[in-house]
Amino acid sequence: MGGIPDLGAIVGRVVATAQNGLEVLRLGGLETGTQPAPFTVVETEKMFRLRRYFPDDASAGPNVVLIPPMMVSANVYDVTEHNGAVSILHQHGIVPWVIDFGSPDTAEGGRERDLADHVLAVSRAIDLIIDATGSDVHLAGYSQGGMFAYQTAAYRRSKGLASLITFGSPVDVLAGLPLGLPAGLVVPGAEILADRVVSHLWVPGWLARLGFQMLDPVKTARSRFDFLRQLHDRDALLPREDQRRFLESDGWVAWSGPAIAELLQQFVVHNRMVSGGFVINGELVTLAEITCPILAFVGGADDIGQPAAVRGIVRAAPDAEVYESCVPVGHFGLVVGSTSGTHTWPLTAEWIRWQGGLGPQPEDIEPMTLPEPGSGSGVSVASRLSHGLSAVADAGAGVSRELLGRAASFQRSSLAVAQESVRTAPRLLRLGQIQAGTRISLGKLMSENTKRGGHKELFLFENRVLTHEQVNVRIGNVVAGLVSCGVRPGQHIGVLMDTRPSALVVVAALSRLGAVVVMLSPEGDIDEMLRLANCAVVVADPKNLETAAAHCGRVLILGGGSGDARVIERADGHRIIDMEQIDPAAVEMPAWYRADPGLAGDLAFILFTRSEQKLTVWPITNLRFAVSAFGAASAAGLTDRDTVYCLPPLHHASGLLTTLGATVAGRSRIALSNGVEAETFAVEVRRYGVTVVSYTWTMMREIVRSGSFHIAEHNPIRLFIGSGMPVGLWEDVQEAFPRARILEFFATADGSAILANVAGDKAGSMGRELPGTNHVQVAAYDIENSRLDVAPNGFVRRAEPGEVGLLLARTRYRFDIFSTVLRDVFNRDDRWEVSGQLFIRDADDDLWFMGAVDSPVLSADGIVYLLPLEQALSRVDGVDQVAAYGVGEPGNQLAVVAVTLLPTATRDSLTVTKLRVALGEFPSAERPHLIRVVDDIPVSNSYRPQVTELVRAGLPKPGAKIWYRDEEGRYRRYTRSAATKVTWVRTAPAGAAEAAAGTRG
Repeated sequence: MGGIPDLGAIVGRVVATAQNGLEVLRLGGLETGTQPAPFTVVETEKMFRLRRYFPDDASAGPNVVLIPPMMVSANVYDVTEHNGAVSILHQHGIVPWVIDFGSPDTAEGGRERDLADHVLAVSRAIDLIIDATGSDVHLAGYSQGGMFAYQTAAYRRSKGLASLITFGSPVDVLAGLPLGLPAGLVVPGAEILADRVVSHLWVPGWLARLGFQMLDPVKTARSRFDFLRQLHDRDALLPREDQRRFLESDGWVAWSGPAIAELLQQFVVHNRMVSGGFVINGELVTLAEITCPILAFVGGADDIGQPAAVRGIVRAAPDAEVYESCVPVGHFGLVVGSTSGTHTWPLTAEWIRWQGGLGPQPEDIEPMTLPEPGSGSGVSVASRLSHGLSAVADAGAGVSRELLGRAASFQRSSLAVAQESVRTAPRLLRLGQIQAGTRISLGKLMSENTKRGGHKELFLFENRVLTHEQVNVRIGNVVAGLVSCGVRPGQHIGVLMDTRPSALVVVAALSRLGAVVVMLSPEGDIDEMLRLANCAVVVADPKNLETAAAHCGRVLILGGGSGDARVIERADGHRIIDMEQIDPAAVEMPAWYRADPGLAGDLAFILFTRSEQKLTVWPITNLRFAVSAFGAASAAGLTDRDTVYCLPPLHHASGLLTTLGATVAGRSRIALSNGVEAETFAVEVRRYGVTVVSYTWTMMREIVRSGSFHIAEHNPIRLFIGSGMPVGLWEDVQEAFPRARILEFFATADGSAILANVAGDKAGSMGRELPGTNHVQVAAYDIENSRLDVAPNGFVRRAEPGEVGLLLARTRYRFDIFSTVLRDVFNRDDRWEVSGQLFIRDADDDLWFMGAVDSPVLSADGIVYLLPLEQALSRVDGVDQVAAYGVGEPGNQLAVVAVTLLPTATRDSLTVTKLRVALGEFPSAERPHLIRVVDDIPVSNSYRPQVTELVRAGLPKPGAKIWYRDEEGRYRRYTRSAATKVTWVRTAPAGAAEAAAGTRG
């Protein structure tokens, strides 16, 4: 028999519910009677107010600065009376300071704040505290506040910081996005939001709160239901009331639109917390320059600052000691609530005391390690279950995320192919639409990029940043200066400048004007270059002024600082003009001026190359430039998320076409350096966030083979792009950068054929033609008689796989041809350009360069191809540089290879056994006659080995570091007695045999 209901209890419950509900409606919550911790505002500035908690306590303990996230009130560190951060830290003898950014919707200029404003504010607060206390501070931040802490430490390069402490602060954002969202979906969406939406808006506090709650709607709904269910029980609600009110109403402030846009652009789209290269106050910053100790708290059930994203700090800051403490809570529970009161803040105090030598190492921390690849977000299903979510909902959501992650990993290859097709298709489509009258040029591409994103960074140099808009203004000013100096469209203008922003601006300005850019090499025959290019005016920087003035009657000086910062004493206003003194605003542009008038068929650039020992022009039309630029950008996968380190000189095709052209076509950032030096390379790669490094020839030898070279394993470089790298150096680069690949390009002197080893799995191969470029074919070629091999049917025979032949490129445009064109070559009515380069096509249809048609050595016993010998000997252990050359007259030439040894190699490092193994794949007659060790092989300023002096010296004299090829193809010491017996010495040119047998000088 059931009992009679207690009507009094029911009525009391209803009344209590009504009273408490009314209080919540009137006051926003229940009155708890708790008081906030005492503080005083010690400094008020436009961006922040600096709070010092417990000001009446004269404690001289360690100082910690607490940074709130942008959208959360600074009171997050004092939510509850007993478990609040400031109270617990104070109880442990720590002096807490809190930065209060206020609310952007009420502060003066608050809605225009960006990320840099917050970082500079934190840095300013640190200086104020150090000035007041005389000691370094510990910097701590929750969520995005921790991101500010990392960024500030990097900006200051750890100056004045005893340690960093972060709570659920993501670093590798793309490794663990909220809700397990895929990066491939989030990044494009974030980019659209940053560029077109939030940069012009601001997010009010209520919307920030709603967004936070939407990240975990199940927990939000459950907590509200629990509150309503217990609304009659005031005693049960009061312990969590301060926390509930903070989350439901009091704890949220507005977000400024520019700050959100910059957050999305720099740290989501570009993920520059990991790669480096983000910009603060006009300076380039990288977390790799953090050196102070770091403690990161990781939420085991944190779906916002996911463990994989938080642990990215290990990769981003390789020079710092990084520890972690994993706490089985969600994002907010790391800093507010009972667990934070018993674990997070006491452990933080222990860490601070340990770092100051005031206590032992805390037990609940351990060195942080990177998660294994493919391990997911780091938030397991069990963690989510134990965090208190509904078993069905959480297990279903968690397992679904993990299964989706595994499916995404399984399908990575196919997705990559699809994304590559989508990304490259517009570029190739544009190439296919180019006709003779299509307007296309370097200047036009840069103008388009400025319209698309003028605020984005373009040039990075000497730790400074120039945006597309700033560069565009500078280009316009230089155009005005050129016009005032009488430069007109179509005029050939020489450029003799180091690879600096000013040089790139000059090249772009000449392109915008419609002039032809003649790229001059400072170490070449400038008089001959100017004559061949019909050039009477040269633009130079102050460093190259003397050289330019010695060879040209009219020199325009640009760069080297502003007009007030340097004085050109030789400038006379007529023969030598300092363009920095020209006021562009005072220049009246003529009626004929039209920006970017260049058409596809117009001549745009003139480079120079050597053919048959003669200097020849290499004309490049706007079409050739566009084909190279878009083709290289597609092969390299360049996007606006890349930063390209431009090391080659612009007068080299790799610098102009592969680096500058591809970077502009890919809308990537261009990082420039003052030189090629190992320590500078390591610093700038990290600071600029370099993802792609360009090179020429043996340039990377100065880096990877330097005794001072050291770079963290987890660096941002993904690709090396260039031409001419020896195979041995290729292998060294791959060993030094195991996560990166090498993309080797090859372009013929006339630009008709452009090849690329896109796969990168065959070191030394030139690969195949780039998509969108001319189709190529290897024709059978009689090298000794310098003619194509014709089949019985009258057409030219195609070279078989493994047979050396002449590279031909099919012509598509009659308006863009500067070389010999043959018709009816393989079929009727076909048209092919002759490259003058010898190639072999292997069984996989990949092409291997064998040298120019005049490069093989024609010896008495056969043809010797020099380039394959250089590649083979470059792989010998202990060998540094290799240069092969011929001595004598065709028919009786001798092949000689000079090598240098690494500094670490001993005198006996190079042995006949190593030589035999290295050259074992070559028939005896195709091996070099002599191999010699020399002290040095000079290189050009594009780092190409130079053999002119070696050739001029003729056959080397016998010595201890010289080997000769005997009749069986083996190598023996080349002594004086051997020189008199070797048969091929007697066939050497007059005087060479005597020199070979003479005594050593």
